[in-house]
Order: sequence, then C-alpha cells, then structure tokens
Amino acid sequence: MKDVAARAGVGLKTVSRVVNGEPGVTPDTERRVQEAIEALGFRRNDSARVLRKGRTASIGLVLEDLADPFYGPLSRAVEEVARAHGALLINGSSAEDPDREQELVLALCARRVDGLVVIPAGDDHRYLEPELKAGVATVFVDRPAGRIDADVVLSDNFGGARDGVAHLIAHGHRRIGFIGDQPRIHTAAERLRGYRAAMAEAGLPVHDSWVSLGSTAPERVRSAAEAILSGPEPVTAIFAGNNRVTVTVVRVLADLERPVALVGFDDFELADLLRPGVTVIAQDAAQLGRTAAERLFHRLDGAPDTAQRFELATRLVTRGSGELPPVD
Repeated sequence: MKDVAARAGVGLKTVSRVVNGEPGVTPDTERRVQEAIEALGFRRNDSARVLRKGRTASIGLVLEDLADPFYGPLSRAVEEVARAHGALLINGSSAEDPDREQELVLALCARRVDGLVVIPAGDDHRYLEPELKAGVATVFVDRPAGRIDADVVLSDNFGGARDGVAHLIAHGHRRIGFIGDQPRIHTAAERLRGYRAAMAEAGLPVHDSWVSLGSTAPERVRSAAEAILSGPEPVTAIFAGNNRVTVTVVRVLADLERPVALVGFDDFELADLLRPGVTVIAQDAAQLGRTAAERLFHRLDGAPDTAQRFELATRLVTRGSGELPPVD
C-alpha cells in the first residue's frame, strides 16, 4: 500500500478506501490509485482480508453429479446469486455417496467457506452440527437434511407425480407402470407416493410387478421397462421417475411395435423434438438454485435461526407421449 500510495501521490488511507470500495475518493484520485495498482502488479491479499473480516466471500455447493443436465441450471443460478453478493462459488459432486458428501462438505468447511448449499446424498447430517454452531450457514436443496433442522428448498415431487399419473388416467390408462430411482432418495420416494395416490384416487389397483425402483443405470431401467411391458397384461403407460429413467424408457419404447404412453418427471434436452414429443412434469431447477442461494445469503446477513421449508410448484408440459390412448 505504501508503494501504491507513493506512485499515485496519495495517502495510505486513500489507497485503503479505493481498494475496499469506500466513499470519499474523487474519480480522478481513484483512477490514479487503480493505475498504480495495475502498474505495480499488486493483488489484494484475501488471506489477510479473511483474518480481518472473518469472512471468506466464498460458498460451497455440493451436488449429486455435475454431469447431470438437471444440475446445470441449478448450479448456474447459485453462482449468479453468489456473484451478485461478491462471493466465489466452489462446487463438487458427491456421486450419490453419503461418505463422499461428508468428505466434500467438511473439506469446504476446512477452507472456511461462509456457507453451503447441499444436495444431500445421505440421510444423517449430524456431522454438520459443529459447523452450524460455528456459524457456517447451510441450505439444503432438492432433498431435506437428515436428523438436523436446516433450511430446505424442494420441488413439489409428490404433487407433480400425482398430476402426471392423473394425466395418464384421464387419457384412459388403467395399467400404469412406475420406474424410479433408489427408494432411499427423498425425491424418488415422494414421486412413488404421488403415483400411488393418483392411482388410489382413481380407484385403480397397483400391482407390485408394475413398480420398479433402483439404479438409474440404462441396463437396470431397460430391464425394468421390458418386464412391465411384457406378460399377459402389460402396462399401457409408464411414469418415469426422473430424466435419466425417461431417456432409457424412450429408447425401449422406440423398439416396440405398439404405442405406449409416457410421462416423465424432469424435462430434458430434445424432448420436444422426438415423435411424439415427451410429456413431462417440469421443475424449475434454476429457481431451486436461486431460492436456495438467496436464502443462504439471507442467513449470512443475520436472518432468524428458525429453519424454513420452501416448496416450489411443478408444471405439466404436454407434448404427445402422455396423450396417447391405451392399446390393449
């Protein structure tokens, strides 16, 4: 700062004001100070700034899988909110592994991030209690925290699935299959609950052979789809529990000679260009991320400690696949 002050011909306090964006400096003086900083090649020492202010101006984001298209707009929305608050975003993938999630979260805390946005892989987050008590603001998104009270931002998974299945029922289907993700995952369980609720409200039975939960690996989903589409009374429609399941089911249905109706939870790229287009229950991933990040910074600004739950509505997007009539 002394070197910058000498080169710009100003006092140390003026350099401090310019560096910290404080008022009381004329435009001409600010320009001279910035030119001196650039000419000398200096950068602000963020480590010293952290020690002085107690904040790192950084937040962590722990996702399930950075390669999943659903998380792209969510991550981008969190980053945009962080940038608007002058903070850096650091993210990583848990690969749906609770141990990996904990490892990532604690590594971010060790680097003194101010807060965390977490899409949980596990169902026990008591390991975070010391960090929460130490002041690390944390918001969970897409799925709630396990065994602790924390802010959470969710989509209406139950209501969305119920609407999607009710849409198939309204188009004449009575034998509707459900293929979903791992049953321990909150979103998968809620969507299955919505499926069962829609069937029950219509007075329709649900046979165990029509329901398949498990890995979203294409081989597993293909096997499940082929099983419920075969036999003496195959399903005439499928409700797919997420975008990865839907894509595999589309491939299976492409090989069938008879039409089968399909509604998927989550939109996906090119769904509108297929023939027929794929009817989906769309959730707003960007709004999930934006709401979670805004809640996080609200907490960092001193919001009350009571945990809150935010649930965002889904919407039915009709494109043709969910409107096909049953063919026995």
